[in-house]
Amino acid sequence: MNTINLKHGIWVMVADGEKALFLKNAGDNKFPNLEVVQVMEQENPPTRDQGSDSPGRHNDGPSAHRSAVEDTDWHRIGKERFAEEIAAKLYKLAHRGAFDSLVLVAPPLVLGAMRKKLHKEVEDKVAAEIPKTLTNHAVFEIETLLRAA
Repeated sequence: MNTINLKHGIWVMVADGEKALFLKNAGDNKFPNLEVVQVMEQENPPTRDQGSDSPGRHNDGPSAHRSAVEDTDWHRIGKERFAEEIAAKLYKLAHRGAFDSLVLVAPPLVLGAMRKKLHKEVEDKVAAEIPKTLTNHAVFEIETLLRAA
């Protein structure tokens, strides 16, 4: 795996299904100094707190037998929607020229959902992707983990 060049001015976007941190390196590759530029948050309670009805049912054909339909995973849908919002935000920032290089750090599900929605202008600036959840880490821990990546 290639080491990540945390050059001066590179942006690091750390996200999960509920929170996104936009960080900018005010230091250099050897001594990164990530500063929080912006924070995005979304309320996304577990599915059990969002679902309201019992699962739907459907007929299995001409008999009287009926099968349950799988419950909607509202929590996962919320994560995917939030990933789309992050992608839109990254496009606005890239379009304004806020960053010329970007590292994406997010769990695989969020990274995948975001990747589908990233604009070409943002895609061209992605220097690295790290499939990990780091949103609950302090900024100095994120710096250390990125240096090790």
